[in-house]
Amino acid sequence: MPIAYLINQYPKVSHSFIRREIQALERLGIDVMRISIRGWNEPLVDVDDLEERTRTRYVLRDGALAMVLATLKLCLTHPIRFLRALALEIRMARRSDRPLPVHLIYLAEACRIFLWLKRAGVTHLHAHFGTNSAEVAMLIHVLGGPPWSFTVHGPEEFDKPFAIGLAEKIRRATFVVAISSYGRSQLYRLVDHRYWPRIHVVRCGLDRKFFDDVPDRPLSARRLVCVGRICEQKGQLLLLEAARILAAKGVDFELVLAGDGEMRREAEAFIEQHKLTSRVRITGWISNDQVREELLAARVLVLPSFAEGLPVVIMEAMALRRPVISTFVAGIPELVIPGEHGWLVPAGDVQSLVDTIQNCIIASDNELSMLGQAAHHRVKYYHDSDDEALKLQRLFTRLSYPANIKL
Repeated sequence: MPIAYLINQYPKVSHSFIRREIQALERLGIDVMRISIRGWNEPLVDVDDLEERTRTRYVLRDGALAMVLATLKLCLTHPIRFLRALALEIRMARRSDRPLPVHLIYLAEACRIFLWLKRAGVTHLHAHFGTNSAEVAMLIHVLGGPPWSFTVHGPEEFDKPFAIGLAEKIRRATFVVAISSYGRSQLYRLVDHRYWPRIHVVRCGLDRKFFDDVPDRPLSARRLVCVGRICEQKGQLLLLEAARILAAKGVDFELVLAGDGEMRREAEAFIEQHKLTSRVRITGWISNDQVREELLAARVLVLPSFAEGLPVVIMEAMALRRPVISTFVAGIPELVIPGEHGWLVPAGDVQSLVDTIQNCIIASDNELSMLGQAAHHRVKYYHDSDDEALKLQRLFTRLSYPANIKL
């Protein structure tokens, strides 16, 4: 059963969950063709990502001429289908926040990928994210390509569902995956009730070796770690404000921001301005193994996000028996139960964050150990990559639309 995965940029430092999903499907005997729009020359730090790059085909790598030739070929050999795809793309562009020329590029990308899929005999195309990758997958199907589906992660898709035509994509897809019940509910809001049965929850997962090979490290250190892209939605600047307040109160702690991003300079300026350089460290992008080591060396993972899907790093911390401090946002409360696996605070509430970090720091080793152990069991039960891949495998075999739905 050859299938293809389409991602806007793959592999990527923050997309290890896609790699795990693909590899879990391959363990089930599914042949997965990896296709990425871009990313062949992006810096990578993880050995597994470097290996994945060698197995990935890149749509834009050969330049504009290859795209033009593929488009001309489809226009000449499948003129009616091509005109249908063109008409659809014009409609998508009318309500989009991107101009028509960008959407015409999506159509050219679809033409090129269509030819690859046809030659490879691919029976199903799955896109990750409901943005341009899902749009290209939709166009490929209109051109005569295989049945298609896509996974919605959030929060970006939920920030602008109408501009990206998310409802149109849901109506045209064979099935749609949300990574949490919260995500599914947001997709329900966009379409008529008759489309709800094609929206399914398949969670991001961790490999079983991630759960089984957990060294016994003490939780007594007063080190807090926050892992993720340094950007507005992850709330690192609020965490730094909490660090400033804690430092002013004389609380002993160390904070590690593991990651990089568009707001790194602003974060560094805040650290310098408030004399937190002895307490706060920014690592930049690091490999999965290095993230693992940072989590194992920490007392707790702190992720004060303003908007999320369901962060994989929370799963990783819980698998490593580390409690979590995060927010009541999106799918996070579905995994982290306050008092059982860590603490949740209202998003944007710096005083609650300060108080919770203090409570974590003064908590006994036994209390933290109990939280960490419960967290380990919960994430192992709900986020095993092999179990989740089996759900996808079953969905990939259900390729026909429900009989009561007409497009």
